[in-house]
Amino acid sequence: MRVLVVKTSSMGDVLHTLPALTDAFNCLPNITFDWVVEENFAQIPAWHFAVDNVIPVAIRRWRKNWFSKSIRQERHQFIKLLREREYDCIIDAQGLIKSAFLITRKALGTKHGLDRKSIKEPIASWFYDVKHNVPKSMHAIERVRLLFAKSLGYTLPEKIGNYAIARHFLTDLPLDHGQYLVFLHATTRPEKHWTENAWRDLIELVEPSGLKIKLPWGAPHEQSRANRLAEGFEHVEVLPKLSLSQVASVLAGAKAVVSVDTGLSHLTAALDRPNITLFGETDPKLIGGYGKNQFSIISPEQNMETISAKEVYQQLAEFI
Repeated sequence: MRVLVVKTSSMGDVLHTLPALTDAFNCLPNITFDWVVEENFAQIPAWHFAVDNVIPVAIRRWRKNWFSKSIRQERHQFIKLLREREYDCIIDAQGLIKSAFLITRKALGTKHGLDRKSIKEPIASWFYDVKHNVPKSMHAIERVRLLFAKSLGYTLPEKIGNYAIARHFLTDLPLDHGQYLVFLHATTRPEKHWTENAWRDLIELVEPSGLKIKLPWGAPHEQSRANRLAEGFEHVEVLPKLSLSQVASVLAGAKAVVSVDTGLSHLTAALDRPNITLFGETDPKLIGGYGKNQFSIISPEQNMETISAKEVYQQLAEFI
């Protein structure tokens, strides 16, 4: 049985889909998956043992110059690749108009997705052959797990979902694995940031432990922040620019992680590493850390500035 998964972005949403694949494989051992995903996240599905073929798509890049000759050629090649085989089942786990119209609609096979009461953009459900009701009150991962169970006809397992990608990194851990912490300080929305003073206070509290702290970054302004956080501390290392796979290896070897609400926090959870995620305005009930040793510190005032370094260190001390 071959299934096409349409889950293109974001990083957290792609990671949230992995436990559903594990469920399906455990219930239907002969199943294999192809997966359409944004090119920037194409490494992630390949880490799961049940994924046979990753089909990168570049809607984010294409829309900047949609009608240029080169982009039209890329889109034509993508559709040609998408339609190379007919699938036993197509599961649109994205639930957006753009994914349903540009991808799911053009794939060959019976199309499954959320019904209009369950989906973020109800018009998207017009493009599905079979529509499923999944409560919006469930955690994002449990929603995808239930969608897969209903689409493929098995009973949703009662145990916690298994991302099943940690094993991919066990043979390539850093030499100093278990001897460092990772602080994920970067996120896209300003209200999700923790203050630089609070990060530096936490760095100072960690210093007597003898553990090194590693700071990854993705964009130049994030690198600048990392340099400011590390200034004056010998136990802090600002990492070089890394690929997503390289960042995953660093996270897989960490003793523990402290993070703001960001895609890499979900990657940490998927790698089964102890993780403390800080939340201000974001409600973690539906999208918070899911898995082993995932903890949340939530500001009662919905303001990141009210979370103290001492409060975070008290939680972190259980691991170090």
